Amino acid sequence: MAKAQNQKVNSFYPYILAIGGALGVFAASMLTYEKINLLANPGSQLACDLNPIISCGSVINTDQASAFGFPNPFLGIAGFAVVVTIGMALLAGARFRRWFWLGLLAGSTFGILFVHWLIYQSLYNIVALCPYCMLVWAVTLPIFWYTKLEVLKQGFIKTPDRLKKASEFFQRHHLDTLLIWYLLIIGLILNRFWYYWETLI
Repeated sequence: MAKAQNQKVNSFYPYILAIGGALGVFAASMLTYEKINLLANPGSQLACDLNPIISCGSVINTDQASAFGFPNPFLGIAGFAVVVTIGMALLAGARFRRWFWLGLLAGSTFGILFVHWLIYQSLYNIVALCPYCMLVWAVTLPIFWYTKLEVLKQGFIKTPDRLKKASEFFQRHHLDTLLIWYLLIIGLILNRFWYYWETLI
C-alpha cells in the first residue's frame, strides 16, 4: 500500500541528504573536469595528483573509472543531484509515499555497494587513491545509512521479530556504527599503503 510518510523524519536527516548530496555533486563535477582536462592534455599532471599514492590521474584512466561504459562521475552528478533535491524538499516540509522511500533506499543501496567495489578496486587493483573519489565514499556512507534507518523507523519495511532488537540497537547507536564503518575503511587504507605512509614519518 502506497501511503504517505506518517511521522516526521529525524531533524538532521534532510541536512545529511542536502549537504552530503551537494558535496557529492562537487566531487563528481571536479572529477568530470579533471577527466576533460586529461583528454584535452594527455599526460598532464592533474591538480589532485599529490603524490604517488594520492593521485587522480592514476585512477581516472582505468577501466574501473568507467564501469558502465561512461565515466563514473556522470552517474555521480545525476545521483547526488537527486539526493540534494530530496533533502531540500524534506526541509521544505515535503512528505513522500512508501514507493518513493523504497526507491531512495534502492538507489542509496546501489550507491553504497558501488562505492565499496570502488574502494576495493582502488586499494588492491589500481593501488592509488583519488581525493575526490574518497569524498564521494565519505558522503555515500551516511546517505545510505540514515536512509536505511529512516525507512525502518517509518515502518516502510517490516522488521522481522527476530531482528527488532538489532534494529532498535542501530537506531540508538547510529552514529557509533557510522564512525566504526569509517574507521574500518581508514584502517584498510592505512594498512594497504603503510609502506608509503611510514616513509613520511
